[in-house]
Amino acid sequence: MLCAGAAAVTGVTAVPQTALAATTPPPTPAATTTAGRTPTKTPTLPVPRSTVQPDLSVGGEKLASMGVVTDLPAGVPGPPTLKNVSWVLADLDTGEVIAAKAPHAKLLPASTLKTLTALTLIPKVPPTKVVRPTQADANADGTRVGLVPGLPYTAKQLFQALLMSSGNDAAYALAGAGGGRAETLAEMNSIAAGLGAHDTVAKDPSGLDAPGQTSSAYDLALIGRAALQLKDFRTYVTTKQAVFPGALDAKTKKRGTYKISNHNTLLYNYPGTIGVKNGYTEAAHRTFISAVTRGGKTYLLSEMYGLDSSWRPQAAMYDWAFTYGAKARPVGRLVDPGEVPTPPTPTPTATPTTPASPASPDAAGPLGAAGAAVAPPRHTDPASPVTLTWKVHPAWVAVPAAALVLLAVWLGVWRSRRRRHRGRHRFSGA
Repeated sequence: MLCAGAAAVTGVTAVPQTALAATTPPPTPAATTTAGRTPTKTPTLPVPRSTVQPDLSVGGEKLASMGVVTDLPAGVPGPPTLKNVSWVLADLDTGEVIAAKAPHAKLLPASTLKTLTALTLIPKVPPTKVVRPTQADANADGTRVGLVPGLPYTAKQLFQALLMSSGNDAAYALAGAGGGRAETLAEMNSIAAGLGAHDTVAKDPSGLDAPGQTSSAYDLALIGRAALQLKDFRTYVTTKQAVFPGALDAKTKKRGTYKISNHNTLLYNYPGTIGVKNGYTEAAHRTFISAVTRGGKTYLLSEMYGLDSSWRPQAAMYDWAFTYGAKARPVGRLVDPGEVPTPPTPTPTATPTTPASPASPDAAGPLGAAGAAVAPPRHTDPASPVTLTWKVHPAWVAVPAAALVLLAVWLGVWRSRRRRHRGRHRFSGA
């Protein structure tokens, strides 16, 4: 039921803010043995290394944490444990983050990235548009819905295949219909930036692992929240089954059909589920965006690098959210579209300058107004980003000048006395 991925890569790839966040796996527990049984190992989660400065954390400083983050009043139990490296639980309507774990850890998104693909292309490719996939589309790696090159499909059918069956072939066919893969990826990254999803770099519209491709649980929550604002998207991700066109029958020359099913198991088992998208590759492990509505309240849960494919841990988290979410104090928020269009950067260190002003007492000095117009000399320390400005104070000119005058007067008096002294000695025969 999960989405197949690219070649296996062990561990979690990660880098500073420009790529994947590095992770350090904890020590592997010793294998346990039982007579007559094969030794088994308990799977463990990697621990992400912090790469986010609190003052640069989109959504709030607390979301820079690489651990579990909550702010709960007395009497409210903590959220249930999820076997994920990273997750975010948020109120879909208000955007308040109720609880999270390593929300900004940069990880592989797998097929949850198809949510961003759909968000980009649904407004651009009308559902009635006829698309004929290429052989390259049909040859996509991983999970395929089974597109037949050259045969016509409506964009609606391809979006169903993309979001219900996680078809990588459908992702490529839709990208082609949207202007080509390069243009679609450029638009996906632009939309992600506009949402404030700056941990996200899209390299493949299908979500298959690609060098440099990243996202985070925080970003997936932003993307999922935005996609759920689209009526067509909500229809696609809540459809459990659909009839899909197949190949031409060689004898009848008619196209056969078959049923495709939604891979979101929570949709079948937890009332109120309204989406969103699952994903899996051997490198990314299990990834998921889900959302549930109950009693006028909607919560969204995004997960990355998961070890449990069951829907039950998600259900437990939603049970906790609907019971205690209103009492929990938010630890951050999902920013609104357009609020943080560029990645936050450190505040530049202020340059300590005190330029002379014609209105200031220092402006007049011994040179009058002309002195104020003279630019002070600048000194830049190559080891520091701070540029220092040194200002010439009028006293620094006046004091040395007065000293020179006094020295000249003193020398004149000394020379005069010397001449008189020599004259007295000459007249006395010395």
